[in-house]
Amino acid sequence: MVSLNCFNSNDIRGQIGDDFNQDIAYAIGQAFAQVRKPKTIVVGADNRLTSPLIKSAVINGLLAENIKVIDIGMTGSEELYFATNYLNACGGIEVTASHNPKHYNGMKLVAGHSKPISNDNGLLEIKNAAEIFLSSSQTLDEKPNHKSKTADVEVADLKTEYAKHMLSFIDVSKLKPLRIVLNSGNGAAGAAIDAIENELSKQGAKIEFIKLHHQADGSFPNGVPNPMLPENRAETAAAVINNNADFGVAFDGDFDRCFFFDETGRFIESYYVVGLLAQAFLSKPNSRNKETMQKIIHDPRLWFNTVEIVKREGGQAMMSKAGHSYIKDKMRSENAIYGGEMSGHHYFREFNYCDSGMIPWLLVTELLSTELLSSEQQSLSTMVTSQINAYPTSGEINLTPSNVNKAIDGVRNAFEKQAIHIDCFDGLSMEFDDWRFNLRQSNTEALLRLNVETRGDKILLKQKTELLLQVIAS
Repeated sequence: MVSLNCFNSNDIRGQIGDDFNQDIAYAIGQAFAQVRKPKTIVVGADNRLTSPLIKSAVINGLLAENIKVIDIGMTGSEELYFATNYLNACGGIEVTASHNPKHYNGMKLVAGHSKPISNDNGLLEIKNAAEIFLSSSQTLDEKPNHKSKTADVEVADLKTEYAKHMLSFIDVSKLKPLRIVLNSGNGAAGAAIDAIENELSKQGAKIEFIKLHHQADGSFPNGVPNPMLPENRAETAAAVINNNADFGVAFDGDFDRCFFFDETGRFIESYYVVGLLAQAFLSKPNSRNKETMQKIIHDPRLWFNTVEIVKREGGQAMMSKAGHSYIKDKMRSENAIYGGEMSGHHYFREFNYCDSGMIPWLLVTELLSTELLSSEQQSLSTMVTSQINAYPTSGEINLTPSNVNKAIDGVRNAFEKQAIHIDCFDGLSMEFDDWRFNLRQSNTEALLRLNVETRGDKILLKQKTELLLQVIAS
């Protein structure tokens, strides 16, 4: 029996070769069809060099089970989410490995209305079915290529419709002339940015875009787009400064995440962007109506700042496990207007509760334009600096201990007597009088992730972070 290693709790990713290849993609297409029994599936792919072949294989697997396929071309994950709902399809498959190295690829699977498929609602069944298909002796070369069924593959270009939906989140008439750096990292974001720019121009907005590494290039000549890595931020920061831009944005490969730089080139931790976007939604008309109190979802890694802002603006903050499937499920069950993770994922009720890398910078553009109406001195840096000073953080620290469980147990034993609150809701969270931390194993990588925050005390932050790292190392 074949055993697949590329399935994670929320998606599929693996190195091209034995871990993930065309045979596996074909089997996943068959398995998706047999387990979900859809009538129509939307398929898209990012611009990795292996994505066209992987996409072709998964389409042929779907065709083998007589499924109608709509191919939306080279897209980011959020375009797949949009298309699945817009076309009222039964589900969708995006071929992508997001920010992973270029020798990786994978898939994100959704059901109707772009509901995520994870281990909790069918991904394990798809994995098991794919393993059964792969255990047969037949290889992809021996399987039909379904050239006779090309009529069952519809090609659709929805970039204009997608761009119009993105702009529905803001009032374009309020936008002031701004200069924005957008770094696509040679990923899939460039074409979506062009479509949004075109629609903004049609509606009279005077936004100037400085485009960095804009053309899609799956060889990633400037490095795999992953702005979470500090070494990948310098070019965006420099472009903001050199072009006197109002702010900058960098995207990961499939642009379901975006990362902000203020007008000084300073990288803004996504934790503070969550607070900023929560404020943007809660400050809109009718948000303070007690009968319709808006709910904001956040993850457990860092939350002092988010809870403070949501409470101040009259909303209700609610916690979810980290990870897109958990956040989306929580948002659906609570009908939350917005959800955000410190990893750079931002989720929106009016976008089928899905994550988007484009909506956040549009909202910041609108928020900054509105602030400029009352103060010509307002800037993105002034909007977030008070948050940063009030709740300083360590930033996410990635660790590779030899024994993850032993490391977590060691930390708990060292700190539990002083803690005023302990929970294992998602990893280990411990809260004290004026600081807290979360220590959890990554959902997608073999890493232990540490986040520490304090209430306005940078010296305490440094002391406690160093102490935690010593305990983990020992």
